[in-house]
Amino acid sequence: CGKPDCTVGCDCDRYMEIWNDVFTQFEGDGKGNYELLENKNIDTGMGLERLAVVVQEVDSLFNVDTVRAILDGVCRLAGVNYKDDPEKDISIRLITDHIRSVTFMVSDGIMPSNEGRGYVLRRLLRRAARHGRLLGIEGKFLTDLSEIVIEVSKDGYPELEEKKEFIFRVLSEEEDKFNKTIDQGLAILSDMMAEMETSGEKMLSGANAFKLYDTYGFPLDLTKEILEEKDLAIDEEGFREEMEAQRTRARNARKTTNYMGADVTVYQSIDAAITSTFVGYEKPEEDSEILVLTTEEEITEALSDGERGTIITAATPFYATSGGQKNDTGVITKDESVFVVEDTIKLPGGKIGHVGYVENGLFCKGDTVHLAIDQEKRKATARNHSATHLLQKALRNTLGTHVEQAGSYVDNERLRFDFSHFSAMTPEELKKVEDEVNDEITALLPVTTDIMDLESARKTGAMALFGEKYDNEVRVVTMGDYSRELCGGTHVKNTGEIGCFKILSENGIAAGVRRVEGVTSKALLAYYAQEEKTLSEAAALFKSAPSTVPERITALQAELRALRNDNDRLKSEIAKAALADVTDQVKEVNGVKLLTAELKDLDMNELRAQGDQLKDRIGEGVVLLASSSEGKVSLLAMATEGAMAKGAHAGNLIKEAAKLVGGGGGGKPAMAQAGGKNPAGIPEALRAAEDILARQLS
Repeated sequence: CGKPDCTVGCDCDRYMEIWNDVFTQFEGDGKGNYELLENKNIDTGMGLERLAVVVQEVDSLFNVDTVRAILDGVCRLAGVNYKDDPEKDISIRLITDHIRSVTFMVSDGIMPSNEGRGYVLRRLLRRAARHGRLLGIEGKFLTDLSEIVIEVSKDGYPELEEKKEFIFRVLSEEEDKFNKTIDQGLAILSDMMAEMETSGEKMLSGANAFKLYDTYGFPLDLTKEILEEKDLAIDEEGFREEMEAQRTRARNARKTTNYMGADVTVYQSIDAAITSTFVGYEKPEEDSEILVLTTEEEITEALSDGERGTIITAATPFYATSGGQKNDTGVITKDESVFVVEDTIKLPGGKIGHVGYVENGLFCKGDTVHLAIDQEKRKATARNHSATHLLQKALRNTLGTHVEQAGSYVDNERLRFDFSHFSAMTPEELKKVEDEVNDEITALLPVTTDIMDLESARKTGAMALFGEKYDNEVRVVTMGDYSRELCGGTHVKNTGEIGCFKILSENGIAAGVRRVEGVTSKALLAYYAQEEKTLSEAAALFKSAPSTVPERITALQAELRALRNDNDRLKSEIAKAALADVTDQVKEVNGVKLLTAELKDLDMNELRAQGDQLKDRIGEGVVLLASSSEGKVSLLAMATEGAMAKGAHAGNLIKEAAKLVGGGGGGKPAMAQAGGKNPAGIPEALRAAEDILARQLS
């Protein structure tokens, strides 16, 4: 490097570290204090690939045999030679490095995404694909190079070969998505260049360059290269300013959030005059114009492949979560572009937001799109919602008019209804309510909806939620002559569509508030199918027909009780016989009697009973008993008043003895118990009791 004092550690490239040793001998407490380790060690670290550079006598990692095979593959695909052009060499090395990384990342289960390590993977993939274009590689090529990576590495990493097809599929799909993004960006850039030509401009504005980069994922250097081919320039300083402005917005947005969510959201930046019309009562699908697009942080002009965000349209068939009814899901499409709607939310000013992600393609403000809900999910939700109206009426008829709705939740799988009531419902009341709801379902009541002013609705006797604020114009949902409620949700056309209804549970959730959960239709059939499966499995275990399972359980319970009584009797007899044998094993330790014994297959309660008898037999003294069952040890120690007066302590004795059976425990001076997991240590624990007691009495 020309420095006279150049030596190891210089920041030039003359020296390369291939090995280091760390002598670990201290432990720091984080406060500047260090203590010598009991077991010192040497940690040795070697850079395998750097060592390969030395052993193979090449000048860089990219010339090591395994890596060079990948690099040569890049050159073959691009039709170029390495070291001919320094600019192209950068792209060659970058692709070589990135394809190795992404191949191993996917084999480890990492998938492309917009966050965390999945985002790192996506960036590496797309960067490699972009540099392939810069080298002139046509079409997809990442899987071809990944195959080389697997071939040269599979001996050391056999999982690469095992997961080869999966790796190829992930890389291929991601490359397809990026190619579409690039093609979309090229079309937008072409329009911008046409406008520049019309106006006589020779420089693309920083704002437009940033729009291409941020909205469409179009790289700055590719934009610059295309412009240079047309003798045009780019305002790079303006681009950097836009980039910094966006970072500032993102930082400010982060400052306004807390653990529970954003205090100030992107939705509050939307023009208050924009509104949405809900057409979902009549239509499951609708064509409409995109009025607003947002990312998770800001309003944008477009959402492209893989991006998450919100789409707001002039009209929508999607029901937004409200009134206890869960939102619709579905898709928004435009030609081959697909936006998956995962959530539908109500926003200030009557706007309805479709929250989700772009599965494929591009969506821009002003596009006319097709909105389609998941109709099966909507129908199932409507069945559950209509059932809650019948349920409320049946509860009032059964329990009294004090019953008022205190909350509800309905989705496509279940329903939940909270109501005011002072006590748990009896089985008879639950059956009466359930039967009444099913009677009204089979009565095939027509379900109609009327729009009227609030006062007129109240005069019809329509039920309203206590404390709820209603607009002057309300929807009244009527089911025959049975139920009439104010409701903005979606419903069946006839109660017969509900099919059937079943209460799954009833419990209290607050003082004076009860909750009923239930299912209808297909969900109820699924519930019964599972119950039938469980009953059949139980019958098979009992070797009986399902109808006789209760009788078999009753018989087995009686048999089990008899066996337990016999077992307890036999244990008692065995223990009594054992007691007769052990009382002659009493030892004397410093004037205090000590009795130790192992009794077979007794639990702690039984040990205590035997311990009381033995203590009475020996008079003043100490008793230590042990028993094991199914690999677990129980220890019990007892000391009389006289023994304790001389220094005996049952708790301390058992604490030491328990260590010898792989356990622990303790207790008071008079009585203590412990457990362990090493039955083989019982003899040693009993032998040690004499020494432990001797120390206590000394």
